[in-house]
Amino acid sequence: MKDKRLTLQERLVRRRLHPPIYILYRMLVLIVKVLFLKKLGISFQYQVNLRDYPSPYIVVSNHASRLDYIYASLAFLPYSLNYVAGYNEFFRSHLAGIFRWMQVIPKKNFISDPYTIREMKRILAKGGRVVLFPEGMSSISGFNQPCMIATGKLLKHCGLPVLMMKIAGAYLTSPKYSILERPGRVDVLVDSLFSPEDLADMSAGEIQRKLDKAIAQDDYQWNKEKRVVYAGKGEMARNLHTLLYWCPKCNREFTMRGEGDRIVCSNCGNGAVLNEYYDLIPLDGTCVIPATPRIWFDMERQNVRTWIRSGDFELRERVKLGVLPKYRYLKNQATSEIAGAGEILLNREGFHFTGEREGAAFSFSIRPENLPTYGMCTDVSRFYTFYNREFLEFFPEGETTAKWLLAAEENHRLAGGRWQDFPQEDEGRP
Repeated sequence: MKDKRLTLQERLVRRRLHPPIYILYRMLVLIVKVLFLKKLGISFQYQVNLRDYPSPYIVVSNHASRLDYIYASLAFLPYSLNYVAGYNEFFRSHLAGIFRWMQVIPKKNFISDPYTIREMKRILAKGGRVVLFPEGMSSISGFNQPCMIATGKLLKHCGLPVLMMKIAGAYLTSPKYSILERPGRVDVLVDSLFSPEDLADMSAGEIQRKLDKAIAQDDYQWNKEKRVVYAGKGEMARNLHTLLYWCPKCNREFTMRGEGDRIVCSNCGNGAVLNEYYDLIPLDGTCVIPATPRIWFDMERQNVRTWIRSGDFELRERVKLGVLPKYRYLKNQATSEIAGAGEILLNREGFHFTGEREGAAFSFSIRPENLPTYGMCTDVSRFYTFYNREFLEFFPEGETTAKWLLAAEENHRLAGGRWQDFPQEDEGRP
């Protein structure tokens, strides 16, 4: 007999959103303030007076870390905000209730999502304020990715004032390769970015280009000047190899290992200490170590770009397959339910999965021009994409997620996909 209950997915898309109930919103944000303002060393700088900006308006921000909702909510007190967040996060038990109360808008990352646009417009029409993190995912390397396709078009279409939030130090507080917080200092700048007149006069491409430049932030370079100590408790480099998988000395991949405060190559001994300022200090005079982890990651990207452009390539991996539940929320910080297993393959024709799902054969392919990047729910241990608008998560047998990410992005760009890298003249900018 067919189950007539609405699935969580069906219930989610039937919601009609509105600005959050102010008393409830204010209460939750004041709790956040007590818990995190002093602990994380958060400070605010305002180039505008928020009282001069009656709602509705849109806020855009760099997406430095998993904690950015904290910084936005505090920066805009006493005003309430509606956040746009990843669709998959609405299925996690510790977030689902808060997301309902706060009227958070779901977004299926890296694909078009008409529901998101419709509910944003509904909230703005009711005088609300919507916060976007247009990179689509929290920072991988400590520096920005280009904003997602059509962000400029969206801002131009809305035609409302756009305020900017730029966060510094947030990645160092909560880096992608670790789920543990490292309190130190976070600086938040709030400024005006576009007036309605600006948006009317500029093309969507010009808007997108200015947005990319305005929110650009390299936290590692920032702390070369600020010299803030982050409380890593002797574990600064733990799991750093999940991002920095390539040895700059012997050129081997997946031989690096980050444990404690050190990252070391098991093949040649090349390595460094990562101190509480996030300085990489070579173990000895023979070691070859990039200036910052962000630069190291960019070198890995260049290696992958060269490899993909040199001819035919293949990347293969055995994975477990995760899906979102239909009727119950995920518990214990889980990001999906394991429903099968198989092999993933990336080549010039795109991304392919072959295996089984819930005991039956299951396979699919995505063309490279339709796969700009993958999402990562927590750290660098897994990644996800959408196929036929369904969330699918992959758990590789090896610690290879970073290379899969870089390879998908560079394959997309080589295939002429719309999500291209920053212009050449900007590649070295902080």
